Amino acid sequence: MYFEANVAALFLDRFHFSYFSQIKQTIKFNVALALSCECICNLLLQHLQINKPYSNFNVNVFYWSTASRPQFTNCPTMIVMVGLPARGKTYISKKLTRYLNWIGVPTQVFNLGQYRREVLQTYKNYEFFRPDNEEAMKIRRYNTFRMIVYNYISSVLDATNTTRERRGVIINFAKEKGYKVFFIESVCDDPEIIEANTMQVKLSSPDYENYDKEEALVDFLKRIDCYKMSYVPLDEEKDRHLSFIKIFNVGSRYLVNRVQDHIQSRIVYYLMNIHVTPRSIYLSRHGESELNLLGRIGGDTGLSSQGQKYAKALAEFIRGQSIKDLKVWTSHMKRTIQTAEALGVPYEQWKALNEIDAGVCEEMTYEEIQATHPEEFALRDQDKYRYRYPKGESYEDLVHRLEPVIMELERQENVLVICHQAVMRCLLAYFLDKSEDDLPYLKCPLHTVLKLTPLAYGCKVESFYLNIQAVNTHRDRPTNVNVARKPEEALQTVPEHL
Repeated sequence: MYFEANVAALFLDRFHFSYFSQIKQTIKFNVALALSCECICNLLLQHLQINKPYSNFNVNVFYWSTASRPQFTNCPTMIVMVGLPARGKTYISKKLTRYLNWIGVPTQVFNLGQYRREVLQTYKNYEFFRPDNEEAMKIRRYNTFRMIVYNYISSVLDATNTTRERRGVIINFAKEKGYKVFFIESVCDDPEIIEANTMQVKLSSPDYENYDKEEALVDFLKRIDCYKMSYVPLDEEKDRHLSFIKIFNVGSRYLVNRVQDHIQSRIVYYLMNIHVTPRSIYLSRHGESELNLLGRIGGDTGLSSQGQKYAKALAEFIRGQSIKDLKVWTSHMKRTIQTAEALGVPYEQWKALNEIDAGVCEEMTYEEIQATHPEEFALRDQDKYRYRYPKGESYEDLVHRLEPVIMELERQENVLVICHQAVMRCLLAYFLDKSEDDLPYLKCPLHTVLKLTPLAYGCKVESFYLNIQAVNTHRDRPTNVNVARKPEEALQTVPEHL
């Protein structure tokens, strides 16, 4: 018995106390998030315990039975990994979760191995994973139940889930709660891929912290053999009623079955675009523009004299990197095109890479915005990610505009993206898994190249300042965001300009 997320939001909207606003912000209705009644009660009671504004305040919660609970079209989705160890399940889980969070679908990974280590404290050897080890099987079944029951956020369940019994437990739980289930099975029989994944990731696991490298490898391979004894893959015929995608040998082939909704469709599309080929992505803003010098936002002017120097320095830097088959992307705006021209190589223009549209505030300074639109200036400071300029865009709009760019970046190998401050923040937030709150304040200075190298479970970032002086365009998060604040408080973090 539980409240679906939109009902929970309505429930909280009944209260008009200001201290509930933070809770309401965390409860967003989407297909990857639902809160149980118990969770809502806990949130309310915890918040009341901390703030205690009303000592005699009572909360009455009414429960629906499963039979009477309304069925919503956009109910939560449990994303369940399937596959033997060293098949890239955790890589897929983390990467998919990062993507879903970036597009506004709050998702969290729960790794069964972490739960096991909490219970066992120490790992002895592969025999724990033998299917005839009854004591260990009890612990593993308990951890599976604990993982799917005690975590109220619908999430990615990162575990082997190699048996019909295990998958049946998850399916039955989902039916009781009204959740959808989408399975992702990673199948790999390429020994080179398995060996590379084992050496790169698995041997650095906490399980093998005090193991000799060779001993760890032998033990891990025996662990895989234990799983093989009971492994029952998803079957195209027997499991045709389930929703799933099977990924063969890290994307050489796919099998997709019974996709139920647009989120599952986006998951499939995303998974069919990612690859594990080593590559680097270079992000750079255009050279300093004439409007940058004046502290004016937006517009479509050309480069300043310093910006032209940077374009030449960028060309020299890229040549020095000796990048194989580099592709260069720009926006449709003059300042990125002029920066790319100095490279002397073909480049592709993307309208999606254009700077955020500031609407009525285009080509204005922050001082002018404060003077003419003080309320708008304050509202943007209150929620910079979701605030939309009048007749313009928000960062949230920009993220959706950039989704095709992200998809294509995932498909490509080495790419240099010459873009703009807000655009670069959005792209960087995707690769570094930054929150909506942090995204609009990521520092992306002019005349600096960021080299991103995707790794197994994250992304390595290298920063190269090309020693060409430029103005600072970064405005820090202000402390006072009240609409009634004084002008000097509103402009406190505005960078200097001509």
